[in-house]
Amino acid sequence: MPAIDPMLATIGPDWSIGSVEGVGTAGGASPAGAEGSRFGGLLADQVGKLAEIQEEAAGASRELASGTATDPAATVMAIERARLSMQLASQIRTKGTEALQEIFRTSV
Repeated sequence: MPAIDPMLATIGPDWSIGSVEGVGTAGGASPAGAEGSRFGGLLADQVGKLAEIQEEAAGASRELASGTATDPAATVMAIERARLSMQLASQIRTKGTEALQEIFRTSV
């Protein structure tokens, strides 16, 4: 069995971060006061991608368990990608919560 290239784990569309310009609005234009909607749209898109990654890993796991998987290494990679994506989402949530709590503690 050939050695696994570690670069395969970080190359591909799952690992690219697109521009946040125009996210959440039609045509990229945001009306006055709608700066938060771009962030909300970006957040919703990323949560949707996280759900897709989780579903892909679950499907790969089912195929492996049923014996229909053609590439066990791809299954392991999908599961690991899903695990890392969930860890990242959890860390982002934790940091966001901590930042919000710090804002509430700040006196004006």
